[in-house]
Amino acid sequence: MDPVRALADERVDWRFKGMPPQAQGLTVRELAAERRPLFTGGFTTPVLTLSEPALEHNLALMRRWSAERGLAFAPHGKTSMAPQLFARQLAGGAWGITVAVPSQVRVCRAFGVPRVFLANEVVDPAALAWLGAELDADPDFVCVVYVDSVRGVELMETALRAAGVKRRLDVVVEFGCPGGRTGVRDQQTADAVADAVRRTSSLRLVGVAGYEGELRVRTPQSVREWLGRLVALAERFDAAGRFADTGTIVLSAGGSAWFDAVADVFSTVPALSRPVLRLLRSGAYVTHDDGHYRQVTPFNRLPGNDALTAAFRLWAQVVSRPEPGRAFLNAGKRDAPHDLHLPQARVVRGADGVVREASGLVVTALADQHTFVEVAEGTALEVGDWVGLGLSHPCTTFDKWQLIPLVAEDGTVTDLIRTFF
Repeated sequence: MDPVRALADERVDWRFKGMPPQAQGLTVRELAAERRPLFTGGFTTPVLTLSEPALEHNLALMRRWSAERGLAFAPHGKTSMAPQLFARQLAGGAWGITVAVPSQVRVCRAFGVPRVFLANEVVDPAALAWLGAELDADPDFVCVVYVDSVRGVELMETALRAAGVKRRLDVVVEFGCPGGRTGVRDQQTADAVADAVRRTSSLRLVGVAGYEGELRVRTPQSVREWLGRLVALAERFDAAGRFADTGTIVLSAGGSAWFDAVADVFSTVPALSRPVLRLLRSGAYVTHDDGHYRQVTPFNRLPGNDALTAAFRLWAQVVSRPEPGRAFLNAGKRDAPHDLHLPQARVVRGADGVVREASGLVVTALADQHTFVEVAEGTALEVGDWVGLGLSHPCTTFDKWQLIPLVAEDGTVTDLIRTFF
């Protein structure tokens, strides 16, 4: 059976917060088929929801936007670690899925992802042995991994040879920036790493890549200049014959804040010795957010009316009004991201069942299981009201929830999204 479809056979029980206690023992498929209303169907607070219309809008928008600019797309899967969303992205034409660590590759492979871009260095012998075995077992599996040091290349070669791996592992030289994370800092080091790869029997160099989000100063000019240096590195390697003859050259960059600059600079790549796979890796677009990415998305800068839509809503209830001007909700750091911005009160559902704008409410702090809310004088807010919170940073939202209700426009739960962190 399709492993993604098989997720619907999992039983709903105490492991999954927010699920109706009365649904204990039902399969995910059975619970979704009941099409329960979120507010009156037994779901308990706090509960994170994902808007089906917003999700579909975001998937379609980025699919269209990248295709119109000749970009292949490998969305970053570490954002959601949700195979059901991977399947939607792949069905929409994604080249593959990007991940950050070998354990995430294992999740991808368990759910049939055919191409994985591992945007990190890997020197763990056990992980490399598993990855090599996966390559040997499936000739159609494609995996591309970062390298940024001669020592790292040597460790990879040693591990893969010791494991008896027959297929060569595809690697790209990662180009970094001073003060950033991983990646070579200069051409001399890049050349040395590329030459080290050529001396191995277990690796082959297929391209160059990097992440512009690591620049200490990020402006349109600085990002484009850095991307220009990445393109120049690809040209330099190609002219020197350093790339393996695999039919294409991989050129990859692009988080969720500067994909417009990636598209612009990658469109200027001159003709090389073989076709260039211009690979964009944005991941946060799938749900967008009400904070960080709402502020930095390139659609704020681009002409036209296209825009991503925040798909997350964390619903919590008012459990205490201990003093004037203050309320406490039953969600906290265990439920909501807080690494970039605090949640924002967006809507309130009162005892009358009417959903209204959350004017006069400001989230001021989070404890482990409580949200501190400042309530303006004259603002109606009662114990028992549901407050819908907008969140900031999808990557640290998904990892707090194993099973997330997917809701229609009217609040009906139509499916449940499983995550694996």
